[in-house]
Amino acid sequence: MLVKETKSDKVFNSVNLVVLTVILLLTMYPLWFIVSASISNPDLVNSGKMLLIPKDISFSGYANIFNDTSILRGYLNTIVYTVVGTIINVTVTLLAAYSLSRKDFVGNKFFTIMFLITMFFSGGLIPTFMTVKSVGLYNSPWVMVILGATSMTNIIISRTFFQTTIPIEVQEAAQIDGCSNFRLFAQVVLPLSTAIIAVMALFSAVNHWNSYFTALIYLRDDQWQPLQIILRETLLKSQFNAELLQQGGDTAGLLQEELRAAEQIKYALIVVASLPVMALYPFVQKYFVKGVTLGSVKG
Repeated sequence: MLVKETKSDKVFNSVNLVVLTVILLLTMYPLWFIVSASISNPDLVNSGKMLLIPKDISFSGYANIFNDTSILRGYLNTIVYTVVGTIINVTVTLLAAYSLSRKDFVGNKFFTIMFLITMFFSGGLIPTFMTVKSVGLYNSPWVMVILGATSMTNIIISRTFFQTTIPIEVQEAAQIDGCSNFRLFAQVVLPLSTAIIAVMALFSAVNHWNSYFTALIYLRDDQWQPLQIILRETLLKSQFNAELLQQGGDTAGLLQEELRAAEQIKYALIVVASLPVMALYPFVQKYFVKGVTLGSVKG
């Protein structure tokens, strides 16, 4: 049965449509500008003549990226850190969350309180640095996937999901049939938890993909640097060249060319670095909404 819209409903829907359209345009414009700037003449971008439509199109920025071995190595490192780190994060988070969701787990309250303390207090950067160095993770790629393998926020969301979504009767029935705890978790709980698994995987993947501070502090060899560090160095180099260019000198012409190339590479790098996450999100968006809702309604 169709409900006829009143005049006030039509006005309300029209206003909503206008507001949402404006928000969409404001959100999409920076993304579109970056894409356009990555294939436009850097001089036109810097002078403000390129605002929406690409001008004097050139793909030299992308060509320089894929011809630069350091950028490709950083891209590969980031992919490895993201994949391995996400697997570790999801595994540790789900195991801890499922254990804390079981009322028959001995020491449930004690471990929950101990985990909660880490949400409000930490040792700080210097003690963490000393610990990382003492266990042999300094300047090791493993520091990118082991340090911060999970967070209490994700554990709480996952624990609440298990408590509110997985019926205790299902678990008791499986145990009556002789199912061990590990088999119960692997064959009963996990198949019913695709939503929270997708959410935790998305959280972890985005965090690892955008991570740069850990590499900045704990990695020294260029061969282990992620893509975000390469992007940071490119941005700093562009800023440094711009400052030298303002001072003038015999190398002004060479600096001008380097700055033009660095500007285009900068925008192209942002596109290349953001594309995988943006391409992944639509496939897990429905799980993201469902998982976060179910995992955070009740505390």
